[in-house]
Amino acid sequence: MQLVALVESPEHVCCRYRLAAFRPFLERAGHSLNFHPWPTSWWARFRLGAELRGAEAVILQRRLVPGWQRTLLRRSLRRLIFDFDDAVFLRDSYAARGIHCERRLRHFAGLVRATDAVVAGNTFLRREAGRYLSPDRVTVIPTCIDPDRYAIAEHTRQGAGVQLIWVGSSSTLKGMETVKPLLEEIGRSVPGLKLKLVCDRFLDLQHVDVIACPWREDREASDIASADIGISWVPDDDWSRGKCGLKVLQYMAAGLPVVANPVGVQVEMVRHGENGFLVETPRQWCEAVRTLARDPELRRRMGEAGRQRVQNDFSVAYGAAKWLALLDSLSSHQRAA
Repeated sequence: MQLVALVESPEHVCCRYRLAAFRPFLERAGHSLNFHPWPTSWWARFRLGAELRGAEAVILQRRLVPGWQRTLLRRSLRRLIFDFDDAVFLRDSYAARGIHCERRLRHFAGLVRATDAVVAGNTFLRREAGRYLSPDRVTVIPTCIDPDRYAIAEHTRQGAGVQLIWVGSSSTLKGMETVKPLLEEIGRSVPGLKLKLVCDRFLDLQHVDVIACPWREDREASDIASADIGISWVPDDDWSRGKCGLKVLQYMAAGLPVVANPVGVQVEMVRHGENGFLVETPRQWCEAVRTLARDPELRRRMGEAGRQRVQNDFSVAYGAAKWLALLDSLSSHQRAA
């Protein structure tokens, strides 16, 4: 099948992890996958359907389109697949007007109804798409990573000097800013603790030594593997339940135990006491970090369990198999029709 993906850009994190990573598997199965950046001009968007008419299927990634463009695309395209890994029908957790947005929800519902299939990044997103499309046409394909890209953490540090790590962007750093008092309390509880931030913006903390690591694609995996404990905190809201847990998967692929709050996919990814700890109160956070900081062998065991979890349920090979099954189903449906 000739596939064209309409994406923000081929370099965008969503394209890299949710589509480009699967390309070799799709090509070995006889499919082709090309990327088409979303056009910037009104005229180019108007002409988009005609330009893509030769594709056997178009994958629209994340973008909600207005009704006129949705109609033009649907008239021109043989098959339309919508892939999304965020609660795009909502505003983000920190929006001044709140997360609920009637306009976004209306565009989301119209787009989902117009598709032949929807690919959702987690079960929460699948349930939301299933309100507007038959559930058997909505497939969960999680964000997946290649664990072989990640070296395994050595876990030689103990006590003072142990490194927490958080990976994200300026927008998601707002979460870390929200819990600065918690981070300070953890720092007081574990003297000498360090926090490595892999980001494009950084925090200042009094009781934790912050290691600023500007994000670079070629260094991201090694920056993670050189730390000791991965952390993730997200607000307890529907925007966060739409998240697909990329940073948690990266920590686990590098053999790090994870400490996270029990919200959204973090509950599914982190198995409490096996590959990390799910914690809520400041006391639980401090106890979890303190326990891991003083026990390298526990970190190593939990890290191994996390990496195995990625290999089993969140690897690129796993996700590619789900995509191939979906494409085969679409082809079979068309032949039957």
